Amino acid sequence: MKHVLKLLSLLVVISALWIGLLQASIIPQSHTWLLPIYFVVSLGCYGLLMVGVGLMRFPTCPQEALLLQQDIAEAKDFLKQKGVDVGSD
Repeated sequence: MKHVLKLLSLLVVISALWIGLLQASIIPQSHTWLLPIYFVVSLGCYGLLMVGVGLMRFPTCPQEALLLQQDIAEAKDFLKQKGVDVGSD
């Protein structure tokens, strides 16, 4: 619930800023109407950047990979004992 309130308050602040810029005529009218589009595009670019950074910093865990392979082998053996065809290795 806190996250929703944080997002709603951010939306209200951005809307108030945009309406304030429309009323004050600091920025030309033609540019002010494009601000929401710029905001959405910049938010998308930020999201892509965060995904890219997350992928670049994604940790590799060789020990966990070995444990996972052992778990898979144990599961295959268990299923073979129960008569389930698990395919070829």
